[in-house]
Amino acid sequence: MRARLHAPSLAATLIALLPIAGCVAGVGEPIVRTDGSSTVYPMAEALAEAYREVEPFSRVVVSRSGTGGGLSRLCAGEIDIAHASRPPTAAEEANCAGGGIELVLLPLALDGVSVVTHRDNAFVDCLTLDELRRIWAPGSAVRTWRDIRAEFPNRPLELFGAGPGSGTFDSFTDAVVGRRAASRTDYQASEDDNVLVQGVAGDPGALGYFGYGYVVANRDRLKLLAVDGGNGCVLPEPSTIASGRYRPLSRSLYLVVSRSALTRAVVRDYLDFVLEQAPEAARRTGSIALPDSEYRRLRAELEA
Repeated sequence: MRARLHAPSLAATLIALLPIAGCVAGVGEPIVRTDGSSTVYPMAEALAEAYREVEPFSRVVVSRSGTGGGLSRLCAGEIDIAHASRPPTAAEEANCAGGGIELVLLPLALDGVSVVTHRDNAFVDCLTLDELRRIWAPGSAVRTWRDIRAEFPNRPLELFGAGPGSGTFDSFTDAVVGRRAASRTDYQASEDDNVLVQGVAGDPGALGYFGYGYVVANRDRLKLLAVDGGNGCVLPEPSTIASGRYRPLSRSLYLVVSRSALTRAVVRDYLDFVLEQAPEAARRTGSIALPDSEYRRLRAELEA
């Protein structure tokens, strides 16, 4: 039985994994390199820290350049595992195939893209999908809170959201605007969700979005809003995300692995460890675990 997963360090937030060709750190030290989604980073870092404790002669390097950045590095052969908050696009798969890299997609956990505002905001608890669409659509004329709803105050609206290299950007625009990557551009954008948390927490007129795990880690700094997707206002929480009630902003999180990396024993062992410890890591970092049977199935497929 492997050691229990330990809580991540304060710097940890979300996880992403990507295996690369055999690298060594120091003399004979096996290394697994991962990069990708900021949403997955806290879970990825927590898992990497736990693995370092049970396998002290192996090293896992976890970076976060966004889903697009991680997949680009995977296709370039720079890492072994990419963590992603959306599946690879057809263009990304073709790019990898052009470099002789075949992708293996492993579901890791569930998430809900969460809409947040400043913690002292007392006039809004829920926004409709149509209101979010009007706010975030390309060329939007919404500049104040009153532009959203007549009873809101005439206060400037300061927007914070995922950058174009983020899988969260793709998920949000697809679900809210109705077209992937279609968004107004006059907002504070970042692929680092911690930057977005700081922005929303520090601006009384703020409205932003990012992964649910960052809400869990910053509950005392933010106000979480419910979203009405047509069946009433629903808050993102483990039960509504897992059941699909938090439509259309529930989503899956993934590990994307190059098939060639699976020929390396350290990568296979690390992925087996990740899938074994994923439920506990998800609980500790604010993601929602898959059913245990799904992790068992994935581990059996990797062994095969």
